Amino acid sequence: MNTHGMLIDYRYCTGCHACEVSCLNEKELPEGEWGIKVNEIGPVKIDGHWMWDFVPVPSDRCDCCIERLEKGVKPPCELHCLGKCLEVLSIEDITKRLKENPTSKLSVFIP
Repeated sequence: MNTHGMLIDYRYCTGCHACEVSCLNEKELPEGEWGIKVNEIGPVKIDGHWMWDFVPVPSDRCDCCIERLEKGVKPPCELHCLGKCLEVLSIEDITKRLKENPTSKLSVFIP
């Protein structure tokens, strides 16, 4: 059973792709495969305002770097995220955070 998951706060993603690059380096994934991929939505004009969002999406290759967590080291995606929008936490801490912020743009990934 998984004990950790990734909490993503989409409000703070800057689209820097640091999570992608650090994951590729850590996992040594072949070209065209991703542990996490930043998708871009936009630019699009909605109700007279321009919007451009960035959405980090973990893939089935992501295991939240459990081997690093067991050594007390954060996953590279979390360490290098410039917007600090990614956190790998225990399931209990994720549950608490979701209860504290019920209306936030939060998403949870559990491998």
